[in-house]
Amino acid sequence: MKVNKTHLALLGMAAATALGIAACATLTSYRTACGSGAGNVLDEAKCAGRSAESFPAADEDYFADMDYGFSKNPQAVANELAAYLPGITPAQAVDAVVKGRNNWIVWTGGNDRLWDTLSVDSVGLMDFLKIVSSHPALGYSRDNRWRYMGVVNEPCFDKGSGPRADRYGLWLDVRNKDCAPDPFENETKYPGVKIGARGKTVPVGSYYGYATGIIGLRLFPNPDFDEAAAKRWDPERFYTDPKYYNDKKLVRPYRVGMTCGFCHVGPNPTNPPKDPEHPAWANLNSNPGAQYFWVDRVLVWKPDPTGFPSHLFATSRPGALDTSFVSTDYINNPRTMNAVYSLGARLELARALGHEKLAKGSLDNDQLNKFVPKDTPLTRFFKEPDTVYTPRVLKDGSDSVGALGALNRVYVNIGLFSEEWTEHFKPFIGGTQFTPFPIQTAAKNSSYWNANLQQTPNVALFFLASAKPDYLKNAPGGNGYLSHDEAQLTRGKEVFAERCARCHSSKMPTRTANYFPNEGCVGPDYMQCWNKYWNWTKTAEFKQEMTRIVKAPDFLKNNLLSNELRVPVTLLETNACASLATNALRGDIWDNFSSESYKNLPSVGSIIVHHPITGEPLKYDMPAGGRGFIRPASLISLWSTAPFLLNNTLGKFYWTGSVADRMKSFDSGIEQLLWPEKRDGDRQFMTASGKMLPGKIDVTDRQTYLRVPKGYLPGFLEKLVGPLSSLDPNIFSEEGLQIGPLPTGTPINLLSNIDLSQHKKVFDFALKAKADLGALPPHATDAEARKIFANLVQPLLELSKCPDFVVNRGHYFGTEYFSEEPGLPERDKRALIEFLKTL
Repeated sequence: MKVNKTHLALLGMAAATALGIAACATLTSYRTACGSGAGNVLDEAKCAGRSAESFPAADEDYFADMDYGFSKNPQAVANELAAYLPGITPAQAVDAVVKGRNNWIVWTGGNDRLWDTLSVDSVGLMDFLKIVSSHPALGYSRDNRWRYMGVVNEPCFDKGSGPRADRYGLWLDVRNKDCAPDPFENETKYPGVKIGARGKTVPVGSYYGYATGIIGLRLFPNPDFDEAAAKRWDPERFYTDPKYYNDKKLVRPYRVGMTCGFCHVGPNPTNPPKDPEHPAWANLNSNPGAQYFWVDRVLVWKPDPTGFPSHLFATSRPGALDTSFVSTDYINNPRTMNAVYSLGARLELARALGHEKLAKGSLDNDQLNKFVPKDTPLTRFFKEPDTVYTPRVLKDGSDSVGALGALNRVYVNIGLFSEEWTEHFKPFIGGTQFTPFPIQTAAKNSSYWNANLQQTPNVALFFLASAKPDYLKNAPGGNGYLSHDEAQLTRGKEVFAERCARCHSSKMPTRTANYFPNEGCVGPDYMQCWNKYWNWTKTAEFKQEMTRIVKAPDFLKNNLLSNELRVPVTLLETNACASLATNALRGDIWDNFSSESYKNLPSVGSIIVHHPITGEPLKYDMPAGGRGFIRPASLISLWSTAPFLLNNTLGKFYWTGSVADRMKSFDSGIEQLLWPEKRDGDRQFMTASGKMLPGKIDVTDRQTYLRVPKGYLPGFLEKLVGPLSSLDPNIFSEEGLQIGPLPTGTPINLLSNIDLSQHKKVFDFALKAKADLGALPPHATDAEARKIFANLVQPLLELSKCPDFVVNRGHYFGTEYFSEEPGLPERDKRALIEFLKTL
């Protein structure tokens, strides 16, 4: 049969489409027994006859040494919570925070099902069972996990030096004999869900799973691992043979579940471990966020420098992650993993400026009123029937339904009730039509969801009691980095009051409320309120009052160091992609978790973006309906959190977590923040002031391909891979589907931000792209590939959901590149830096 290159291009496109269908089909193992389709499928727990009440929260204070050992002092814990729950006893207080912390660190809510599924949906890129292993073929192990991946080794484990007979031959960490058993593995007290092969070829286990040796990843017996799977299982080939492990039909003996702690537990900034690969529990805190987490190494177990996905994930700097990468909105926007500090101050701010209205599905969110005694302080954040006073945790301020709703959404985003969640989109691919994940359906069909609802109020109480600032003065050698020049520190406070506090303080002049009527002015008139407020912050009246507040001795006490107002990206000039996220818009996947007020926000206006090849400045009109805003980051413990900006692009990264390395990163990042001309980038881009600055666009550093191993292709294509590879190596290779080459220097977000909802344009572009790439000769040079790719740039820009490519731009306040105010002199910048170190 004669096959021309156009036919091959079409076949390649069909292969990619078929892969999406095949990946979706891999989710069917329990739908036959547990129902199928949105609104009808049950989670594994409910399908197995388990109620929410059969998943009580663990009550062992196993993590007592963490978080400064705060839970060891019951009276102190009660004192912290008494402001919110008057009359709470020390015993009640400790019981609540222990259960809350245990939920945070060891509860997965059945999400091991999702992460196992994603190992197939990602065509083998993602495999947590390898991430938790120490097999020599991997090139990483417990010995270097922290440095290589930025994940936290769990104390009480040793490196697995060989295959474990009790773990089906996997090279997993071994619990140290000097440590007591992990209490959460107690399957008598915490019996797992007996379904499928559990209790037959594999144990049932505990509903907290087994510890893996990495904090936040838990191991669960795979209910699909039946006798046939057990006969086929070969642990050595699982690590060493691509023909074996690159197979969509491979069933592993375990699934790996993820807890919130995986992305939030980190080294205590003021009590760091001497060896970050071997921390003690006392060296760890629950709240700082995974600041050292390498997404491209954790989510791609074997990075391929010639594979485009490796380059895509590498756009996430250490400590940053695009949290919508599973339920993709077709926008690559890596953001720092949030630290949780001073929740009490955050709630007080919500009461003052966080008034929003709920409607339809968002009314189904639980509120604190449901769980605490009537007329206690925590009931002040919701008023019947539809008024909520909400903090804004996500950087775009979209999670606007109350503190509990924002928290409960996160568990779904990491896989709780994935049976229903993935009915509303295709993981990684998106799908033709996103539909909302309905809270009512979760309440009806998910025992894990309902069990979690009973536990998250205690998570909130845990953070209310524990999440305190980490001050540099308390760190080893910290005083050596602090200025003791009182005049300089006083000037630093004055500069902060005049230029920074209007966004970075929850203590504000009383008149602030006048500019945001109805406790926030959130809705279609928000930009009018914001503009009036912003203009007022430039006046002598505001600066004088704010200076008085900043100079007060108690300024830092119970201060979030953010006002959580939605700041228009037109003013920030930071990369716009995070503010353009669409998952919380009306009718989208997180519709039920965003307020009506958010959905009615106006457009912020237009911004300057730049052509990714020529650098030409272009006008881009920002859409309305919730997009275009970023809430200010909290500056609590700023000294410990560099690199800076919401995507960690300002400053050098140092991996140890030591005080010295944190300060080197702080110095580097703050220099680039206040002297933007020092930022990385070999090209110049225009700011709103008209002045030019260096900036960085993330590009590939070599020729790359989009690949699908043949073991993940539909059966009919898998058989054709060999013959087709000889006809066109730019689309097929002996290993599977291969699309490319993409030339060196390809802007990564030009491809990652394609709006797949524009079906006709996407189809036409796919035909053109496949035909053009198919016309390349075998082993095409960069020059040849670049010539072809040049014809695709404009169509890609027209399809882009976020055409902003400069990743390290913006936040020019206090510099000559901010046109509304004069830049600060060198002396004032230095004074400001010294004050910032004290936060």
